[in-house]
Amino acid sequence: MSKPKVLLAFSGGLDTSFCVKYLSEDRGFEVHSALVDTGGFSEEELKDIEQKAYGLGVASHVALDVVEKYYNDCIRYMVYGNVLKNNTYPLSVSAERVFQATAVAEYANKIGAKAIAHGSTGAGNDQVRFDVVFRILTPDVEIITPIRDLKLSREAEIDYLKGKGVVREWHKAAYSINKGLWGTSVGGKETLTSNGYLPEEAWPTQVTKTGEESVKLHFEKGQLVGINGETLSPVAAIRKLTDIAAPYGVGRDIHVGDTIIGIKGRVGFEAAAPLLIIKAHHLLEKHTLTKQQLYWKQNIAEMYGTMLHEGQFLEPVMRNFETFLADTQDNVSGIVEIHLAPYRYFVVGIESKYDLMSSVFGSYGEMNNAWSGDDVRGFSKIVSNQTMIHRKVTDLAN
Repeated sequence: MSKPKVLLAFSGGLDTSFCVKYLSEDRGFEVHSALVDTGGFSEEELKDIEQKAYGLGVASHVALDVVEKYYNDCIRYMVYGNVLKNNTYPLSVSAERVFQATAVAEYANKIGAKAIAHGSTGAGNDQVRFDVVFRILTPDVEIITPIRDLKLSREAEIDYLKGKGVVREWHKAAYSINKGLWGTSVGGKETLTSNGYLPEEAWPTQVTKTGEESVKLHFEKGQLVGINGETLSPVAAIRKLTDIAAPYGVGRDIHVGDTIIGIKGRVGFEAAAPLLIIKAHHLLEKHTLTKQQLYWKQNIAEMYGTMLHEGQFLEPVMRNFETFLADTQDNVSGIVEIHLAPYRYFVVGIESKYDLMSSVFGSYGEMNNAWSGDDVRGFSKIVSNQTMIHRKVTDLAN
């Protein structure tokens, strides 16, 4: 009788390596592994992880590239919404986990897996994100989480693998790094407490640029499509801007947030391109959208980011939010100039044919061309009328 198939979301690290041996040798599954690339792996890294998977004994291994899908289905809406969790974090890891889980679930259906496994512990957000997506897309498939269910320590996992003849340098790195197209997270001893900042050597991209430069970002209908006059696809533009800006040390910060399971957490991140794109896009919107568009966009985008962070990307209302956000972008086209220097940047300004700050209608604080002083007097009288009546009635009543 053939063994039941289990598909493991595989990273090549300690936790998923444990899962391969445990599921195949202790639980009797035929283990298939899948790595989902959201823009954080080189060809060499993908080959190395594949070799490790087969070395551990998986029946098959596949690398699923979802970078373009990740951008088209999610990142562009985060840009449209200027999404920064707690005004800080561009959801670098939160967003990509949903797409990793989705790709695994779809591949599990394709190969007829009876179970899906992942190596999440019981301590963080990822366990919920993976479980939620699997429950929605593969409701009849068992979800197995050995590390969480067995409450294993790192040392117990290492001892188990040694007992299975798996010998590697399992030493715990001083800092955990998770890299993707939309930024890189960094965790270490400094982020485990409420006070402390990551040292210079902890950041994946070191500061190597010493001069200053300006970069011009070209947006079409809210999407970054060019840099310094060069036309690029949005994904290629994100990568190019990362290469330009990250060596200045911009885009670094530490995010403090509320986890899905109810505790506070801190994580460092470097996201030079996401931060610059969002700041540039937001400034362009300030010039090209109306006051009411900006107000309602901000409210909807905040909810969009919160639900995305909490693994609720597949909730139908998210498609409604996306429709609204996309509909606001028709006039968000133009060029935004950003000045870069080591550890700092500033947005210089914008050029757009849709700029509502047109001198045809007047110059703020100096002169007007489209109304008279009498127009303003009448407007001021009407707009203040109800509050004036309220004050008079209150004074008379008292």
